[in-house]
Parts: sequence; structure tokens; C-alpha cells
Amino acid sequence: MSAQLLRALDNFKDQAKDALFAISSCLCAQSAKVKINGRTFKINKVLGEGGFSFVYLAQDEHSGRQFALKKIRCPTGADGVKEAMREVEAYRRFKHPNIIRILDSAVVQDPDGDGKIVYLFLPLYKRGNIQDAINANVVNGTHFPEQEMLRLFKGACEAIRAMHTYRAPAGAAVPNAAAGASSRKPQPQEHHHDDDEDDDERFPQPEGDGEDGYSYGSASVPLVTRRRVEEQGDTVFDGDEELEHSQQQNGGTGEIVPYAHRDLKPGNIMIADDGSAIVMDFGSTIKARVEITNRSQALVQQDIAAEQSTMAYRAPELYDVKTDTTLDEKVDIWSLGCTLFAMAYSHSPFESTQITEQGGSIAMAVLNAQYKHPANSAYSQGFKDLVDSMLKVEPKQRPDIHKVLEMTDRVLQSLA
Repeated sequence: MSAQLLRALDNFKDQAKDALFAISSCLCAQSAKVKINGRTFKINKVLGEGGFSFVYLAQDEHSGRQFALKKIRCPTGADGVKEAMREVEAYRRFKHPNIIRILDSAVVQDPDGDGKIVYLFLPLYKRGNIQDAINANVVNGTHFPEQEMLRLFKGACEAIRAMHTYRAPAGAAVPNAAAGASSRKPQPQEHHHDDDEDDDERFPQPEGDGEDGYSYGSASVPLVTRRRVEEQGDTVFDGDEELEHSQQQNGGTGEIVPYAHRDLKPGNIMIADDGSAIVMDFGSTIKARVEITNRSQALVQQDIAAEQSTMAYRAPELYDVKTDTTLDEKVDIWSLGCTLFAMAYSHSPFESTQITEQGGSIAMAVLNAQYKHPANSAYSQGFKDLVDSMLKVEPKQRPDIHKVLEMTDRVLQSLA
């Protein structure tokens, strides 16, 4: 049996365990609990799930604080943990009002297997995400008012602009690659959010970035280790490797290093209490510009996209990656177009009943930009033009994020 098949079976078993827990948590009156580094957390309910993770509504039994707890199973041990920690670093890398901030994280031994579990502690947004709002619109026979919808969309675009124009910190020290993990000094100012953002008593309070990692509350043992997984002997978290690599390439000059989210969709945009958009889920995030020089590299990128980017919101160049080309941040522009369409009409432009009932495939519809605005659309022509500008098959014909924001502002002004 191939290693790939064995890994798929392991993942299936892990997902089955979580699915069983999700069902039992709904049926049982008593909530489940998890204990992490001496602290007990009550799991009240399942908030959502993805291909490799579950998100729970969790409550610290000691403080009573509630937050979203994302659980990522890593059956492959240290390798899987290292992959999951890239998501942690993506959360810490981008600091913007429209980007979710990570509160804390933990790596623990899986009690049901040989692998590890990574827990991410995130703020709880009681209004849910945009997909929840879309579902409510379908049930209630309502729709987003155009101005409200565009304001939400603009907030998401502001977050994406921060990613597409990310500037690596200038002059930051780049550790010697040959040095061991223990020789690297943590950079608290690069990893932790501002103190004034942490005053909300509902959330966990990081106690600083000590040499052994990030601690939660008064826990005596840090939740995230910068050292080693002793059973494996491998470093699981040793700072922002992608950032260090960029600094090495750019000589620490603070040059722009664009990142692409790669899985933008309504379900990954939360709605804050004040109605602003908060972009989340950075598990697919990578440096945006990927040069493809041969067929092997192209197939690798296709496989990554197939695993990490939702079909109905995935850009056409990720379905059929060409050689002698460069993938870039325009993949997110396509996804933004699909997201705005879905906010207006309750589904992606490429998962309509017209396509599915006629036996068509989402992939072919995407590759040919085969979609239509509903004939009875209640939205303005400016809105439709904005959507259409982002859904161009050729990436170079799509606007960049700055232009998208300009166009969004113009439509908003026309509605004022």
C-alpha cells in the first residue's frame, strides 16, 4: 500500500473521530472538555469544520472566557506540526484591523494516536461569517442591501491589500541558518499583537514571548514550544521561516513580499460586532509569486490548489497551471469576485443550479468564465461591472487590489 494512500486513510480516520465527537456533542447534554497544559477548556459546540480541522466554541473553566478553538490533527507528527505552525505564523505576520489576530496556540500529543494536535485560540465572532449571513438570507428570503454588502466587501479587500503589499520588516536580524534552535532569540514585537488590543477580558491573555514559547494566562508551561519535540528530536516551531528567507533574499531592506490567501470565500470572512469584515483561515496562505518553469512544478501547484483552495472560488490558473508562467496574487482577485457574487446571489457564480443541472463541471465553468448575473438582479450596473472585472480568465486582465478598492469606492459613492 502506498504511503500516500496510508496517509489518506489516517486523515480519514482522524476526521471520522472528530465527526463522531461533533455528533455526540450535539446529542449529549454534558459538554466535552479538553485539558491543555494544566488548564481545562469546556467545548460547548462545533462552530465549523474543514478538510483537516474543526473549530469549536470553547470556554476557559477558570476565567470563563469564550473563544474559537481550532483543532488541527497532525498524524504525521513533527512534519504535520511544522505545516500547521505556518498558519500560526501567517496570523502573526499580518497585523491589520480586518485580519483576525491569533490569541494563542498549543501543540499537544494526540491521546488517540502517535501524532500531534495543534490548537489555535482565536477571537469569537458571535455574528458568524458571511456564509452564515448568506444562509440566513436564503432561509428568510432576503438579500444584502447593496451598500452594506459593499462595505463588508471593502473591509475584506483592505485585508487582502495588507497581504498583497506586505513589507518585510527592514533591518530585522536574520538568524544563521546553521545555528540550532536554542541559539535563536524570540522577537516579541514581531509576534504579538498590541497590548491595547488584548484588553478584552473575553479572550485569553498572552503573557509574553519567553524563550520557551507562548504562554496562556498563568499556565506554568508554555503552549507553544520553540524548542524541540523530544520524542521526535525535530524543531516544530523556530520563528517565521518564510520571513527569514525573504529577508535573506532582499538583504533585510524591507522590500514588498506579496502573499496570497488562496482560499478566500464567504466562510472565511467573519463579521465583527461592529459589522466590519475580518478575514481568517490562513492555512493556504503562501508567498504569492510562484515561478513555474516545468511541468512537474505545474502539477505540484495544481495538487496544492486542489487540496487547499475551494473549487467554486478557485482561480482558473490554479485548475490548469501552465509552464513558463508565474502564479501571483491575482488568484485572490478572482476569489474576491466569486465572493462578492455569492454575497449578492447566495452562491458562487460557478456552482449555480444551471451548471449542475445541465451536467456541467465547476472546473469547465471556471476555465471558461461561464456565469451570468440573474436577470432579475436588484443590484446596480456599477456593482455588476465590479464583479465582472474580477472574473477575467486571464490574470493580467484582472485589476489589482488597489484598483478593486477604487472601483468599490466609486460604486459606494454612486449609491450615496
